[in-house]
Amino acid sequence: MSPKSPVQRGGPGRGRFEQLAQAASDFTSSPTFFLVCLGFIGFFAGVHVAHLDTHWLLLAAGCMTAVNLLLLALLKNSELRAEHALQRKLDAIAAALLEHYEEVAALQGGEPPKGRAFRELRRAIRLEEEI
Repeated sequence: MSPKSPVQRGGPGRGRFEQLAQAASDFTSSPTFFLVCLGFIGFFAGVHVAHLDTHWLLLAAGCMTAVNLLLLALLKNSELRAEHALQRKLDAIAAALLEHYEEVAALQGGEPPKGRAFRELRRAIRLEEEI
């Protein structure tokens, strides 16, 4: 059993929020969403050019603000997922290195390496901790 990384939470499956966030992220990177944003910008500019009532100006500004907040949340979620994926890969590489060093030491009949780099590697992946 390998130790759990600090970034791993919950089970191996993706929850509803993660699935929704992935679908929203896919949509916001599509040409359709780009056209929707262009429509909001056109609406916002048209309200200003036409000197419409303040009600329309507030509606346009509110729509733009809502889209900005949604994109900010999706960007942060995407960044967090990428960070977790990178951390899982680094943990796997570090664990494979440790396993390799221990196997080599076992084949040679000695003890695992005790050097500074080996100790720092063990500490970096928190091998002795079970989170």
